[in-house]
Amino acid sequence: MQVIPVIDLLAGQVVRAVRGERSAYRPVQSELCDGSEPLVVTRALLDYTASETLYIADLDALNGGAVQAGVLAALLSALPQTAIWLDGGFRGADEFAALALRLGTAAQRVTPVFGSESLVTPAAVRDCFADPRRAILSLDRRGNQLLDPAGCWTTEALWPDRLIVMTLDRVGAFAGPDLDTLAAIRRRAPGASLIGAGGIRDEADLEAAAASGAEAWLVASALHDRRLIPHASRR
Repeated sequence: MQVIPVIDLLAGQVVRAVRGERSAYRPVQSELCDGSEPLVVTRALLDYTASETLYIADLDALNGGAVQAGVLAALLSALPQTAIWLDGGFRGADEFAALALRLGTAAQRVTPVFGSESLVTPAAVRDCFADPRRAILSLDRRGNQLLDPAGCWTTEALWPDRLIVMTLDRVGAFAGPDLDTLAAIRRRAPGASLIGAGGIRDEADLEAAAASGAEAWLVASALHDRRLIPHASRR
């Protein structure tokens, strides 16, 4: 099971998720480092997990503002060996393409995450996943509610090779992973790589998630609280 560390960016700081209720997010307090400066927090997370991949949720963009391109460019420059998965609230492929132009060659290390909560039309879904290997689809839900104005959850034929199963009310909640939804998506997409998000409390949760078909899990709070074994101790 691959643990992919997450940073939630709000107004240039890393904040701590609280059940996906973004208005309640506050600057992160971590046992891994001091402060909420993005590069400091990112380096601590990458060191703790030995991950070569970082997931970024840009809350400014997800809340309707602009992508924090300056912060992203600084992280790419300081971490040349790190690949970034970015959910920038993209409503279509053109919005990521515009960001990639601003980032230049460093954009090659950025994988767009297109969230079902953000995509607005079926045509946008088709455009985003014309190359099923390039982008990632995040199937977003909050409790029993599917966040899906474009119908992503019901168009399996358009799903790319990698899918994130995102249960927002479990993010930062320590409520356990949503394994039922994960297993349901596994049955519908047996050949896809599934990445879970939300709810991880400890190593037992990671083992259960792997048994349910996840290949990786997006994690933040359990890392900041040292609830998971550091990478060196897994050997």
